[in-house]
Amino acid sequence: MKVGVTGAGGQLGRLVVQKLLERGRPEDIVAIVRDRMKVADLAEAGVEIRVAVYDDRQALDAAVAGLDKLLLISSSEVGHRVLQHKNVIDAAKAAGVKHLIYTSAPKATTSTLVVAPEHKATEEYLLASGLPYTILRNNWYTENYAQAIRTAATKGELVAAVGAARVASASRADYAEAAAAVLLGEGHEGRIYELSGDRAWDYRELADVIAEVTGRPCTYKAVTPPELVAVMVAAGVDEAMAKGAAALEASIAEGGLAEATPDLAALIGRPPTPLKETVTKVLG
Repeated sequence: MKVGVTGAGGQLGRLVVQKLLERGRPEDIVAIVRDRMKVADLAEAGVEIRVAVYDDRQALDAAVAGLDKLLLISSSEVGHRVLQHKNVIDAAKAAGVKHLIYTSAPKATTSTLVVAPEHKATEEYLLASGLPYTILRNNWYTENYAQAIRTAATKGELVAAVGAARVASASRADYAEAAAAVLLGEGHEGRIYELSGDRAWDYRELADVIAEVTGRPCTYKAVTPPELVAVMVAAGVDEAMAKGAAALEASIAEGGLAEATPDLAALIGRPPTPLKETVTKVLG
């Protein structure tokens, strides 16, 4: 069985390929990447490298040829993702891929998260395509907070515009392991998995964990979205990017990441990585 991973040069994709290497034969793995040079180590491990970007349908046709299963890791290009994902789905269907797995967002079809609409549109297109599918609705990666954790560790203050929101995050490696389990497993067709950590934490708890790991005081400072924009711009962040981050945090404040489910633990056969373990790793 030949399995492929799009975005295999990225943070999640590379981890998925590594998990596949731990469990299967390298000659059965295809890493689809933008830049062959960035995955030279995977090629040396015996993984087949194919080059294609989501905007190039012709390259995608060649990249997915002969695959039995394909993991479509969602694009990072917000605003362009639906068309890009459609290109991959269409190429997979034309190539006769037997099973397509897509990394989506929590409760994508009903969520108010600002990132949800493109995932919702992709899910709907995938279901309409007739391809056998599995949807992995990944909650937040704890590593998404890496920069905030480092800044809070230095300044003793975690600043966010999320109010009392809770986040059921897990490590990126946990989600990668779940994707590998679906790629190599059986009986996942037609399933939608809501993947998350096994408990949701709030930002006060995150500040407490940072304090525990560093041995220095750290507190959570709740701000409004406009206040967050001002803080980020003062720190040198582009205003448009700051406004996007504030909008995202405002939607998190509505509870879009709060639900913890057992699906991730069931797929990987162990509890997801605890918050403290990832914070410790981030802070070195």
